[in-house]
Amino acid sequence: MLLFLIRHGDPIYEPDSLTPLGKKQAEALAKRLALYGIDRVFTSTSNRAIETAIPICEWLGIKPVELDFCNESHGWRDFSIVRDGKRYWVFSNAECKELFVSNEVRKLDKKWYEHPGFADTRCKEGMKFINSETDKFFADLGYIHDRENNVFHCEKPNDERIALFAHGGFTLSFLSSVLDIPYPMICTHFTVNQSSMTVIGFDNKETLMPRVLTYSNDSHLYREGLPTTDSQYHYF
Repeated sequence: MLLFLIRHGDPIYEPDSLTPLGKKQAEALAKRLALYGIDRVFTSTSNRAIETAIPICEWLGIKPVELDFCNESHGWRDFSIVRDGKRYWVFSNAECKELFVSNEVRKLDKKWYEHPGFADTRCKEGMKFINSETDKFFADLGYIHDRENNVFHCEKPNDERIALFAHGGFTLSFLSSVLDIPYPMICTHFTVNQSSMTVIGFDNKETLMPRVLTYSNDSHLYREGLPTTDSQYHYF
């Protein structure tokens, strides 16, 4: 199985939708995905994710399935912190970023959220939520996550190509969950461009480890002559 994990195009957050540029990005992405062939499409329940998926769904005649757990509101609730009366993503807050790279947090590994610096956040609840929902998602696709041993077990061979349209903040926690890499390490070293595509491969072996084949790839934008953006300023 190949999972195409896609961040929505250039957004308007209020109201939740795409800008004209975002719609062009979605069209460019659809041309690329059509070349690969997609069997199923899943989206966040957010309009900006759904609108990004519409062109490829129309192109291939696929009806998307909406998944609430992918909605950015869950990540914002769980992986944010309030400082000086303002709410920030933990990965964009200077204090949290320093903690993420500290040896104290690194030594806690997957229980990084137990560090006192995150005591006033919902990060622990957030990881429990994303792990539970992610495991349900992959179980339905035929792959059982063995978190104790950091592997998956294939219960039902799956050769489909599946697209999941979601958000930047969601992608970071999702990748941490799927790849068994602590969230602070993902957030410190990875970011996600608008309409970019990350492909994760799942073998049909009895026991397997998912492999990232390409990350945050936006070559479809270059092909169509569309601008690319510095995504460090776009966290949703």
